[in-house]
Parts: sequence; C-alpha cells; structure tokens
Amino acid sequence: MKLSAAGLTDVGKKRAHNEDAFLMLPEESLFVVADGMGGHACGEVASSMAVEVLGGFYEETAADLDKTWIFKPKSDGSYESNRLMSGMKLANFRIYEKGQNEPSKKDMGTTVVGMHFTQDSAVVGHVGDSRAYRFRGGALELLTEDHSLVNHYKREKQLSDEELENFPMKNIILRALGMSASVEVELSPVQLEEGDIYIICSDGLCGMISDKAIEAIVRDIQVSSEGSSESDLKAMCRHLVQAANDNGGKDNVTVVCVRVESS
Repeated sequence: MKLSAAGLTDVGKKRAHNEDAFLMLPEESLFVVADGMGGHACGEVASSMAVEVLGGFYEETAADLDKTWIFKPKSDGSYESNRLMSGMKLANFRIYEKGQNEPSKKDMGTTVVGMHFTQDSAVVGHVGDSRAYRFRGGALELLTEDHSLVNHYKREKQLSDEELENFPMKNIILRALGMSASVEVELSPVQLEEGDIYIICSDGLCGMISDKAIEAIVRDIQVSSEGSSESDLKAMCRHLVQAANDNGGKDNVTVVCVRVESS
C-alpha cells in the first residue's frame, strides 16, 4: 500500500485567529489534527505544541526504537499503537508543564486525533472531540467517539435527537491534552483496503455539517475524479472546509484526507 494525503486549515467565519493545527509526516506515515483551547491565543500554542511534539517524537523513535518507551506500554497493544500513545502522552505532559510554568498559559489545552499507517493496517489515537472517519465502498464510518459532555449524555441518558440539538453545553470537553499531567489516549486498530479514504478533522467541520454531508462531498469528488491524484484530495479538503464555512463557519475548521492506494 502507498498513501496520498492533503490537508487544509481555515480560521472560519466567526473567530479572530486560528487555534487549529495539523501535521502531515509522510515519511513516518503519520497524520494529525489538533484543536486548541484557552484564552489569549493559548489554544494556538497548545495545538502547535501537540503536532510539533508528536512529529519530533516520531522522528526520534524512527532512529532509536528504545526512545518509544518513555511511558509504560499497554501489554495488549501493538508496537504501533503504543508508539502513538506514547507520543500523545508526551505531548500532553509538555503542554501541561508549560501551562504550569507560565501563568499566561495556565489551563490551555488541545484535542488531538492522529493516524499512523503501516503496510496493511493503521492505528487511530484520539483525545477529545476531533474525529477520524473512513470512507469505504461509498459510505462514511465514524472511527472515534467524542470525549465530550454531550456525547456522554447521549450514551448514558439516551437523549432524543431534539434533546441533543438543544443540549446547552455542547462545547464541554471531558478529555484533552494539557488538562492534567497524565491523559488516557483512546486507541483503535484499523485494517486497510485499497481505495480507503481517511478523514481526520477538528469539530469545526463535523460541528458545522452532518456526517451525511461529509459523505456526499467525498463521494462526489471520488466519482468526478480518477480517484488517484493528490489534487483530488486537495479539492476534497477545500470542498469540506467551504461547506463548513457556508453553513456558518462558527469555529476554525481543519481537515486532512488520506487515501490508501496500491503500491
């Protein structure tokens, strides 16, 4: 398998500055989106730190495998999943540490979602409500579960669609990098198939348009293209970001699209 990828971030229609960040590290088959939070542009600092620390960690561990084990690995996890978990835990600690040492950065944090690909599989890691999707066979599938208050109530209280729509605290995140010295990273293994498209995004996308709308945009780009060029993925990112902005653009919006192709 080989990968093609494209990414795009946009400030949106309502925000003064962009607190999202993304990373594409094709030499390590690593793709990450982070959505920062905190006043006085601290969210921008946190999201930038998340992608920088993760990228640096992958570059270091590619050269020295022993550097992967800075945190206790999960005994039932693969090397790839433990590597992604360790990188995210390191980013969490660095962000938390900076917040503790610099009063102006106190309480800053960021969500993060990342995918690391190998030859025929991948691992998804996430903290917060940034998401990963898979488009396969014409259908979109959500691969992550939001670590948010509204999703907790949806799962535990079985709220109706109307109750979810009117839920008063949709922006409350239950888990994020930088909130405490340690963090639980949710990890999911994924088997790859040729033609898969993986979409990782901040909630500025999925909070503005429905999963059905995302599915339709990806399908339309696939149908109208040969389905193999990087320019198609760039067009996909542009159309997704534009749709979010056309529907209100209340938040920064970031998306990375990755296609699995035969080598």
